[in-house]
Amino acid sequence: MDKTIFDKSRTDRIGYKFDEFENPCGSISELLGEKNVSETIPELPEVPEGVVIRHYTNLSRLNHSIDSGFYPLGSCTMKHNPRINEKMASLPAITCVHPDTPEEYCQGSLEIIHSLETNLKEILGMDRVTMQPLAGAHGELTGLLIIQTYHRNNGEKRTKIVVPDSSHGTNPASAAMTGMELVQIPSNPDGCVDLKALKESMGPDVAAFMLTNPNTLGIFDKNIIEIAEIVHECGALLYYDGANLNATLGISRPGDCGFDVVHSNLHKTFSTPHGGGGPGSGPVGVVEKLVPYLPKPLVDFDGAKYYFNYDIPHSIGRVASFHGNFGIYLRALTYIKALGGKGLKKVSENAVLNANYLLKKLGPLFPVAYGDRCMHEFVLSAANMKEHGILALDIAKRLLDYGIHAPTVYFPLIVPEAMMVEPTETESIDILDKFIEVMEIIAEEAKTNPELLHNAPVNTPVGRLDETTAARNPILKWRPM
Repeated sequence: MDKTIFDKSRTDRIGYKFDEFENPCGSISELLGEKNVSETIPELPEVPEGVVIRHYTNLSRLNHSIDSGFYPLGSCTMKHNPRINEKMASLPAITCVHPDTPEEYCQGSLEIIHSLETNLKEILGMDRVTMQPLAGAHGELTGLLIIQTYHRNNGEKRTKIVVPDSSHGTNPASAAMTGMELVQIPSNPDGCVDLKALKESMGPDVAAFMLTNPNTLGIFDKNIIEIAEIVHECGALLYYDGANLNATLGISRPGDCGFDVVHSNLHKTFSTPHGGGGPGSGPVGVVEKLVPYLPKPLVDFDGAKYYFNYDIPHSIGRVASFHGNFGIYLRALTYIKALGGKGLKKVSENAVLNANYLLKKLGPLFPVAYGDRCMHEFVLSAANMKEHGILALDIAKRLLDYGIHAPTVYFPLIVPEAMMVEPTETESIDILDKFIEVMEIIAEEAKTNPELLHNAPVNTPVGRLDETTAARNPILKWRPM
């Protein structure tokens, strides 16, 4: 290895002195400060480039991703991420802008935030959108804090949040984080909101009803307008969990359905990568009467320049450092602009088509929990395999041996041995048919060789884990083998 690059007094092989090393963000010394530049040569291994590439390529192969195989994970919308999004988000003019850069020097960045909000307002049917929340669950917390502050400012003490029994687990968790009491109501036989139970749950102490529509069962609630009327009649607000927005882009808008607060998962619906704890982005949109409570600042335009608007009288304050996950904004805006309104609508139409195709084909193998059609996802039940000693978990593990990521299992809780499948819009019919074929093979294996499923997966880098022991005695700190 040529070590001269680490010697500040010498010139390296390509003619640059260390302090003059070209970097779009400034020199190394400027970035680190003189006192932070090491005076000693680090002990780095001498490894050929090819070996390094193979090392990281092989590491990447140990993980299943949307780039390596089918990923029908229900409610998480693990969709293809166009590479143009990554190119836009990696532009030096974007990546080298510090979040505290004065407004006059980052007009382009502010325009991106403003433009994305403008597009989301149209897509969601909301009056303003805050970009700060860093994930969907963070958006839920932000939305509930806005609702809580709104009621308090109106002199009302509303302490209850109502959710259906098919809600996402983050809904009750977010309610608990705000200190409010959770009230759960049952679904009706169709898998939708039980209107009678909803009416009985409403009262002067209810702050909001949280709903995903289409819901976790993949069903669009046809009574949504009546639901909004019931909620609003008692002075409560209607909150929209945007996890399933991929089913309705350009078809229906939450604002038009009567929702007052909406969060949108940019890292799901608008094709930005997610998983492994990040990155994420969960912008929250609100109707006009809730705008004074949004986190500050917002980005506004006065006709000549973009600026941070801190004049938000009843703001709940910041909910994130700086202004949110900016790289995710740019990816999402690129996706929206590339597709346009018609393209976004086509996304949802294809997602719904793919899901219904799988539902019809897989229904004879594993009964569909509710209905004979769905939106973007559906829930199967593996309860019919219990007579062979097979559970949904066994089927999920066996899918990994065929190079297919498992769907969400055991959720929603109201479906026994649940398997939630979401194919997304970019999967071809060839891929869907392959998935159907694999599910048929596994269904037969469950009957003829159940022990094979009990031991699955057997072809993966790591076999079946002892999940009970892992849950009871987790290793929370890395340690060498």
